[in-house]
Amino acid sequence: MYNVLTLNSISDVGLSKLNPKKYIISDSMENPDGIILRSYEMNGMELPESLVAVARAGAGTNNIPIDECSKRGIVVFNTPGANANAVKELVLTGIFLSSRKIVEGIEWAKELKGKDNVDKLVEKGKKQFTGPEIMGKKLGVFGLGAIGVLVANAAVNLGMEVYGYDPFLSVDAAWSLSSKVKRAGTKEELVAECDYITIHVPLNDSTRGMYNKELFDITKKGARLLNFARGGLVNTADLKEAIENGTITEYITDFPDADVIALDNVICIPHLGASTPESEENCAEMVAMELKQYLEYGNIKNSVNFPACSITYTGKARMAVLHKNISGMVGAITNAVSEFGLNIDNMTNKSKGEWAYTLVDLDTFNGKCHEIAEKLEKIDGICKVRIVKEA
Repeated sequence: MYNVLTLNSISDVGLSKLNPKKYIISDSMENPDGIILRSYEMNGMELPESLVAVARAGAGTNNIPIDECSKRGIVVFNTPGANANAVKELVLTGIFLSSRKIVEGIEWAKELKGKDNVDKLVEKGKKQFTGPEIMGKKLGVFGLGAIGVLVANAAVNLGMEVYGYDPFLSVDAAWSLSSKVKRAGTKEELVAECDYITIHVPLNDSTRGMYNKELFDITKKGARLLNFARGGLVNTADLKEAIENGTITEYITDFPDADVIALDNVICIPHLGASTPESEENCAEMVAMELKQYLEYGNIKNSVNFPACSITYTGKARMAVLHKNISGMVGAITNAVSEFGLNIDNMTNKSKGEWAYTLVDLDTFNGKCHEIAEKLEKIDGICKVRIVKEA
């Protein structure tokens, strides 16, 4: 049996993918093999010794202690693309909100309650909420992952002239991207050209505060900026200055905080990007299958800290080794297996940054699986050994 701890409410559509004859799922559990969560804050949480996988039903993983998990050989999964359509729809809404002063107009209209001649007041006051149409305007898309591609394609269909910038554009994303999306050579070129700019990159050490004074200084005057990725991508102090000097006409964000919400010409949405039943079901189903594949077969897909790696299971004994991406690791693993007189049927090794993963199928462990695991875990650079199948 596998024990799975849920730290947030997870859609039954996803949890139903985990066979109740094999899985115990609970929101209160001391020794989980896996954790499924959404936005629960795990940073600072004591990680159980039993834990081998954390699965985030969503794309962002800033609420998970990635470095600590990696050092302990805990694989962290997310669900890229599962909520992409939901976020895309909200981004499109944000483009319209930034242009037409819709929110401001609605709030003003509420103030007319109880007054006489409302229709005349409306006709007199509506001119203060005039805003441009988006057709023919230039949209710059920072980051062409699952969400960015959908936003770019939809904006093309709405008649916008779309520019995209992504130095790490994947082959799959390139195939999905409309041929009408123009390539910006640099982020500076993109912000200088576009009337609307939308950010779709992950938040990490290299992107934190990426939209700062240096970039605002070359941004097209009067641009509308949208951030449905992560709040920390935009430097708030520099944003305030850009709004005050007219560089940014409107800032739309899905990540309010005390400083941003106090600014003028800002519309804050309460993190609704993935808040649709369809998105929650998609994420839950995807994350459950990722966890199932790893716990039952050792296969990894969509991990943020370890490489994608899989072998079709054929009924053999199986061992998974999580280790640093340094020379000598594969040799150490094969030598240990050889010392126990066992035969390797199949093996694959993949790496991702400073971490690597080796999946080994043996004809049999011959009753020595625990001895092999103990021996390997004593080797410098190996952080965890899992006996996936004893066959």
